[in-house]
Amino acid sequence: MNMNRAWKERLYQEFARVGKSLSSPKRLEILDLLSQGPKSVELLSKSSGMSVANVSQHLQTLYEAKLVRFTKKGTFVIYQLADPAVAEFMLSLYSFSEKKLVEIQSIRSEITNNYEDMQPVSLEVLMDRMEKGEVLLLDVRPREEYDADHIPGAISIPIEELESQISELPYSLDIVAYCRGPYCFMSFQAVEILKTKGLHAFRLDEGVLEWRQFTERRSFGCPDNYSQETQ
Repeated sequence: MNMNRAWKERLYQEFARVGKSLSSPKRLEILDLLSQGPKSVELLSKSSGMSVANVSQHLQTLYEAKLVRFTKKGTFVIYQLADPAVAEFMLSLYSFSEKKLVEIQSIRSEITNNYEDMQPVSLEVLMDRMEKGEVLLLDVRPREEYDADHIPGAISIPIEELESQISELPYSLDIVAYCRGPYCFMSFQAVEILKTKGLHAFRLDEGVLEWRQFTERRSFGCPDNYSQETQ
C-alpha cells in the first residue's frame, strides 16, 4: 500500500468517527438539547427520558468524537457542545434530512394537521412586528436555556409556569411563543394554553439557532426563505 492510500484511509476512518457518533437517535437528541445551552447529566436524563447511566454512555461517545466537552461544578458534571459549529452542523443535517426523507415530511405533515389552527409566524414577519411594538415574544423553554441564549426582546416564562403567570401577559398584543425549534412541541402547548385564556396567540416554528442563522443571512444581504406570514 502506498503512502497516499494509507493517508486517505486514515482520513476517512477519522471522518467515520463523527458519523458513527451520530448513528444513535438518542445521541442526536442529546446534541439537540445541548444546542440550547449547557446541562448536567442529570438534567439531560430528565429531559430525554433516559437513565443517567445511558446518558453518560452516549455522552462518552460524543466526547470521544470531539462533539461535546465538559466541566465540573461541585459534584455535577456539566456538558456543552464542543463548538458552535456543532449546532450549525446539526441544523444542516436536519434540513438535508427533511428534504430527502419522505418519512420526515410525513411526520411534519401529521404535526401540522394536528395543530392546523396554529398558524406559524415567520422570522421576517416577527422581527418587523416586534420593531413596531405589535407583538410580545414569549420564550417557553426552561429558564436556564433562556439565560444561556435567547432571541432579543423575548421574555421568559417556562411552559410549566405559563398558566400561573398568564394574567401578567397583555391582551392588547399578539403573543408569539417559541421553544427549541421546529421539532419542539412546547410552543404548541403554549399557544393552546394562551388561546384557551382568550389571548391572540401564534407560534414561531424556529428557535434561537435558526434565528441566529437568519440574522446572519440578513447582515450579509442574503435572501431568506421565510416567506410564510400570519393570516
